[in-house]
Formats: sequence, structure tokens, C-alpha cells
Amino acid sequence: MSEETDALAQMATAAIGGTGGAGNQGTSIKVRNKLQSMNGAEKSAVILMALGENMAPVWERLGEDEIREISHAMSSLGVVEAELVETLIGEFVSKMTNQGMIMGTYEQTQKLLMNFLPQEKVESLMEEIRGPAGRTMWDKLGNVNEVVLANYLKNEYPQTVAVVLSKVKADHAARVLAALPEEFAIECVQRMLRMEPVQRDILDKIELTLRSEFMSNLARTSKRDSHELMAEIFNSFDRQTEGRFISSLEERNRESADKIRALMFVFEDLSKLDPGGIQTLLRSVEKDKMALALKGASDDLRDLFLSNMSERAAKLLKDDMQGLGPVRLKDVDQAQTEMVFMAKDLAARGEIMLSDGGGDDELIY
Repeated sequence: MSEETDALAQMATAAIGGTGGAGNQGTSIKVRNKLQSMNGAEKSAVILMALGENMAPVWERLGEDEIREISHAMSSLGVVEAELVETLIGEFVSKMTNQGMIMGTYEQTQKLLMNFLPQEKVESLMEEIRGPAGRTMWDKLGNVNEVVLANYLKNEYPQTVAVVLSKVKADHAARVLAALPEEFAIECVQRMLRMEPVQRDILDKIELTLRSEFMSNLARTSKRDSHELMAEIFNSFDRQTEGRFISSLEERNRESADKIRALMFVFEDLSKLDPGGIQTLLRSVEKDKMALALKGASDDLRDLFLSNMSERAAKLLKDDMQGLGPVRLKDVDQAQTEMVFMAKDLAARGEIMLSDGGGDDELIY
């Protein structure tokens, strides 16, 4: 640790001396033992968390390594007993008497750092704290679920994927390759076989992209938003129940209702599938379920699916829909829900891509 960080640790020690530290008879044995086991970063983390924005000048003097070390300690503090806080910050204890203890959490650490560090640096630091374990980017990738990593890599150039897979452990690379679309995976294997030593600047660019686009997004989404959870629950309702709940929620909290509706993936959203995705879904859904689901679909969505079938298959499906006669809305809803679930399952396996309609999800041909 640098002199600045050591000075902060000494400040903690000085505060102990003013109010009874490890050697003070007024301090419990438990606290004295805890103090003896704490390092400078942990003591500094308690003081910085306790005093909050008042310590901005100290943060500004710390180097990146010191900020990282203290932030790691801060994010894992958990509950710090009031007696320990009082012992550490001494004459400043009056500022803590209303709450008696502090809670060191990921969210509190991020909020505090945002007051005096650039957003990019905070995001990078918190991604490192919260993201998969590992000292290097390649160590971290080795701890990312192979399906999650494959879903990201399948949209990259095969040469880039070849570089990434050559840097992670062989067993993890094998699992990622198995989770990739087969033709794409074979292309990546061929690139790996022909790969020359990678220049340092190219490797640095790949690492930077992985950190800024993949790891930071992985960190942001690792804590699940409550609206996303409710959107999944609402997706599981039949149409009438979904409508009833959405309407009731709109009366009480329109903003939350709008967020949930925007996050929901419903049957009409299948219109956002690309032709390959539609054809994959057509092969995966039972023909009788397809006929029932499309019988209750909009004309545009029905025509979209029929246009991605052979002329003979489209005619057979039309005949099946006509032959159904009048059908219950409940049965149509169930069939459409099963198609949505199948689409989500295919997307989770990386066989199709679901889009929420945002610009970032548009496909370029």
C-alpha cells in the first residue's frame, strides 16, 4: 500500500488511541481481537464508509491500486459493530450515534465512489469486484458460464473468438465451443488451427472490448431488476389474467406497469425474429399447436410465418387452421404461450436471437 493509504490506516490507529483502542480496558475483548486481525485497508474502509463524502479529499489522493484494495475491503465489510466503529474513528463517533453501525455493501460502495471518481473508472472497478473471480480478464472468462459466454461470442468475428478461446483453459474452451452454433464453432476451430502469435496491441483491444462490453454488462445484470422478474411472471399468465393484473397495476403505479409491459416478451414479439429464427421455431413447434396459435394471431404475424414456409407446408398449415373451426380463446392463448416458451428456450440455447426492438438489437445484413 502507498504512503497515503498507510497514513489513513495510521489515522484509524490514532483515533483508537483517543478513545480506547486495542489496549484500552474499556474495549471488549471481541473488538480488540477484531482490531488486531484487521489490516490497513479494512480499517481505512470502515473510516471512509463511516464518514462518506467528507473523505473525498482522501480518495482523490489515492492511486488506482489503493482505491481497488480499499474498495474490495469496503464491499465485503458486511455489518460493522458500533463499538468497533466507535473505537476506530474516536472523536468522530458523534456522527455515528444515530445509526450505531454501518453496512458495507456493493451498492453503498458504488454510490460513494461515484461522488468523486469518473463513472468509467467506477464501473470498471465495481465490475472487477462484482464480476467473476480471477486476476486477469482470461481468468474471469474462465469463470463465466459457457452458455452465457457462447451467446456473446457467437456475434463476434470467428478470428476474435479464436483468440479468446486460445486464452482460456482448454476444458472451458471445449464447453464454449459445444454451446456455439456448429458451423460457427467449426470456423472458429479452423481459425485457431491457423492462428499466428497475436500482437500485443490486438490482444489489448480484445481485452478492452470484453471488459467494456461483456464484463460490465454481465456485472450490471447480475443483480436482477424486480421489474424483469415480474415481467417473467406476467409472461406466464394466460392473456386474461395478464390483462387483469396489468390494468390493476396501472391504476396504482403506471410507471411500473409500463416498465413491466416493455420488458415482457409476448406472442406478437415473435414478429421481430429474423427469417432463420422463424424457420428454427417452425421446426420446433408441434404442427397442431402452430395451427392453433396462428389462428388467433394478427394477419401480419400469420403471413410472416407462412412466408417462411414452403408453398406446400404453408397450404397444409392453412388447411389445418381452417379445419379447426371455432376455437376457445383460452386454447389459443395456451398455444401461443407454448410458442413463446419454446422461442425463449431456443434463445437460451443460442439457436435463435430474441429482440426487444431496441436499436442495439437490430440486425445488419
